[in-house]
Amino acid sequence: MQKPKRTVRGATLNSASGRFNVPVREDNDDWLDDREALDGAPPPLRTTVTVERPKTIISFNASPDVPFDRSLNAYRGCEHGCIYCFARPTHAFHDLSPGLDFESKLFAKPDAAALLRVQLTKPGYHVAPIAMGTNTDPYQPIERQWRITRECIAVLAETRHPLMITTKSDRVLDDLGVLAEMASEGLVSVMMSITSLDPRIAMTVEPRAPTPRRRLIAVEKLAAVGVSVQVSISPVIPAITDGEMEHILAAAADAGAMRASFIPVRLPFEVAPLFRAWLDEYFPDRAGKVMTMIQSIRGGRDNDPGFGTRMRGSGPWYDLMLTRFRIGCKRHGLNSDRVRLRTDLFRPPMGAQMRLF
Repeated sequence: MQKPKRTVRGATLNSASGRFNVPVREDNDDWLDDREALDGAPPPLRTTVTVERPKTIISFNASPDVPFDRSLNAYRGCEHGCIYCFARPTHAFHDLSPGLDFESKLFAKPDAAALLRVQLTKPGYHVAPIAMGTNTDPYQPIERQWRITRECIAVLAETRHPLMITTKSDRVLDDLGVLAEMASEGLVSVMMSITSLDPRIAMTVEPRAPTPRRRLIAVEKLAAVGVSVQVSISPVIPAITDGEMEHILAAAADAGAMRASFIPVRLPFEVAPLFRAWLDEYFPDRAGKVMTMIQSIRGGRDNDPGFGTRMRGSGPWYDLMLTRFRIGCKRHGLNSDRVRLRTDLFRPPMGAQMRLF
């Protein structure tokens, strides 16, 4: 694979002098309704895509912090440009910056579906739900052209393999038909990430993701066809989005979500200086307070990387968030039932080795 030419864009350069102009792709109209009413359309961000050809596509983990032991990522990097994204540091492995490079120098894996067939047909394969969207969003804008996520879902539907999708995009509705079929057999669940209902906040923290309104519509349409939907209020940013928790839970329940979850903001490695620069640009009046609260939740540090604690938190601020979350869920009937995807319907694909060639 030919590696794209390196562009030096670190956390320092991606600050108020250029990183936070909130650029959008030329073909992305997700924010037009709200942007024109707020600040006008920003300049476009050019996106390049490099083909990546891995030898396998399912990644396995033994983390105690996540409810799955395997995942699939069709892309590397993400156009949504969420400032808090914990996956940003992974771009450094390719000698690219976790800043603008993560958002604009993307990698696509067009062999993903073929590789998936091969791994599913291996003798002794043990069936458990595959998670999509754990590192980068499977429905980011380039999915419209590449359709790699769709191809992988087709394989999972064909083999009746359980699937968990995490996204913050209403593009998931492009695959509503096949997801409805899988849902009828208890094979799929979707987690929709909604960080804020305020268009102005969402536009700055998640500049190229679909609007919260579109995401709630997606929740409603998924639930209407029987897909089990969970809304993730993640990450919760103290003193910026934490006050919306009850409103998001109410909106999620009204849209038909069955479950909800939340994670306090995480700032691993290079994400911390990027996030601090974002705070200085958009919330200079409370930047210090926000970081103080985050450090209170994270044991006095910007980030707690420890297994068992990194997805949660500690201290009085976290305890208050957790209490409010539990009360809100109870009030709106969320999390009353657990979702158990079926694993007994799996049938290995036929001819997987030949399809790869």
